[in-house]
Amino acid sequence: MGEKEKFYVEEAFQTNWVAPLGPNVDIFEKQLSDYLDVKGAVSLSSGTAALHLALLSLGVSKNDVVICQSFTFAASAFPISYCGAEPVFVDSEEETWNMDPLLLKKALIEQKEKGKKVKAIIVVHLYGMPAKMDEILSIANDSGVSVIEDAAEALGSRYNNTACGSMGEVSILSFNGNKIITTSGGGALVSNNSDTLQFARHVSAQAKEPAPYYLHHQIGYNYRMSNICAGIGRGQMEVLSQRIEARRSHFDRYKNTLASIPGISFPEEPVGFFSNRWLTTMVLDERIYESGSVEIIRQALEKKNIETRPLWKPLHQQPIFADCEMYLNGVSDKLFEHGICLPSGSNMNEETLLMVIEEIKKVLLELKKD
Repeated sequence: MGEKEKFYVEEAFQTNWVAPLGPNVDIFEKQLSDYLDVKGAVSLSSGTAALHLALLSLGVSKNDVVICQSFTFAASAFPISYCGAEPVFVDSEEETWNMDPLLLKKALIEQKEKGKKVKAIIVVHLYGMPAKMDEILSIANDSGVSVIEDAAEALGSRYNNTACGSMGEVSILSFNGNKIITTSGGGALVSNNSDTLQFARHVSAQAKEPAPYYLHHQIGYNYRMSNICAGIGRGQMEVLSQRIEARRSHFDRYKNTLASIPGISFPEEPVGFFSNRWLTTMVLDERIYESGSVEIIRQALEKKNIETRPLWKPLHQQPIFADCEMYLNGVSDKLFEHGICLPSGSNMNEETLLMVIEEIKKVLLELKKD
């Protein structure tokens, strides 16, 4: 937390704006749209809610197909099922770990040949690293399919100097407690389309019509962000640049300090890419470290009260999606087996960071001896 969050929350209490909507919501949405340079943002209860409304705004419904990046958290795909649509998973390319444009093109061609109706593509900027948006948007445009940009992990990241979260027909953000800024829980739908923004505002507030009684012409959802949570978001937006600077500094320290140990690597930024480095991730060289080394590292660090986690388990490996179609190249399987997320919190001080690095060094050196 910064210094202003408490002030805006207390202001909400003092003015009795504790329900959904209110001045903090309006200002927070303006901060987001200005920062991303888009027409508007709709603050919501979660990034998952935002993704659900994004799909609905594009008319996704039963029996439609939505192509989704496989290497991501399950919340990127769950809303597809909420709509009754069918997820089709596409693997990642090695450079950014995001959706592989070549596999995406293949998926679109083959789904069309099968007579399937592809309504949307969900591309994720994983761990804050932008996807190859020029290629993905070009392929999507040629196929007449809308792109939803899942920028839940990428607020502050940029692609060719364009903000992540501003390039899709609809984009979503997350402010969950683990994100680069938080509203304790929350998210936002972002778009340059006025109709999409109006739709999201309407159905997220139970789709109530402007009448002196409760009138509903369509299904609504209780998805709006509260004025209290938006107050936290206002304060967080004021320190976003500092949070990005801290995360990128942590990444550089990990990379530079551990570079002397052979067999580990950190994801690089391609030319024109700027990552907020939401989480620092490290990959072990399978030629040096055996399968299972990530779990050995995780358990060893856990004994020192240092939390780490494997990279995302690909969605095509998840039991709930076992029957879905998938276009694979082995990249995300390999990353899941050999990659690990390191402590990356913005509030980590120098002493803590160096302690973590020293413990990682010890474990890696022990593994190499074995």
